[in-house]
Parts: sequence; C-alpha cells; structure tokens
Amino acid sequence: MADLFTIGVYGFSVDTFLAELDRAGVNLILDVRQRRGVRGSEYAWANSQRLQDALAKAGIAYEHHLELAPTTAMRKALYAKDEERKIARRDRYDLSSEYVESYESEILGNADLEALATTIAQRGPAALLCVERVPEACHRSLVAARLADRHGLAVGHLVPDA
Repeated sequence: MADLFTIGVYGFSVDTFLAELDRAGVNLILDVRQRRGVRGSEYAWANSQRLQDALAKAGIAYEHHLELAPTTAMRKALYAKDEERKIARRDRYDLSSEYVESYESEILGNADLEALATTIAQRGPAALLCVERVPEACHRSLVAARLADRHGLAVGHLVPDA
C-alpha cells in the first residue's frame, strides 16, 4: 500500500476523481499547483474553492503547498519546449530535461520535505495534486520521487481510465 499517491485533474470528473481517492484510501490532498484554477467548464470542479468543498464533503483534508509549485518562468519554459516539440500541454507525456534540472535545483533543493514527510506519515495516505493526466508529465512526480528516495515513502500514481 502506498503512503503517497499522485493525481492529476485531466481525465477525471469530480465524481471519478473522488471515487479514485476513496478507492486508494487518501485522507489528505497536497495541492502543488501555482495557480489553483483549471481552464474550461469540464474542469471547473477542480478550481480551488469548488475542489476544497467537494473534498470536505468527502472527508478528505486539503493543503496548498505553493512552495512546491514551479515558478511562472519554469512553466513558461516548459510550454515553449512543448511548442518546440509540437505537443499540446494536455498531451504532454514527459518533462524536458531542462525543466527537471531547474525544478530540482530551484524548488526541491529548497523545500522542507522532512516536514511534508512527517505530515504524510501522520495524516496519510496523501495525494500530490496537479493537473496533468500523466504523472511523468508533471512536477508532482518529481516531488513524489524525492519523498520516496529520501524519506522512504511508497508512491503510487492515480490515473483516470483510458
């Protein structure tokens, strides 16, 4: 059983999202988005207050960890790389090596993951939340990998049905 999961918004409805969290036994959402809104009516449920309300009704705690969000400059560089690779943001399947290097040095290098690991141990299972469907296309996978490597957390990825 995993201590920590990752989950994105894309591909889920609010009902399937909550069902997936329930199936995994998640008690705590750790939102690692910089901007806690998602464009399009299909994902309006994932905008900050609506999501928090739905989670509260489902008995799942919520924390926003802005310190783990990529900077605007990092996101823009990733979008530029997506354009160069002719990949739509929602179709991205991995992160560029430049993005990974930047995120790991600038964000993870300064993050207090010890405190986060303690929170997960006390209140988990938890799930790192962002928007991308594929974990490998999102910084949440980098956070999860670092927590697994340095704090021994077992990690699983929650993805929508194809």
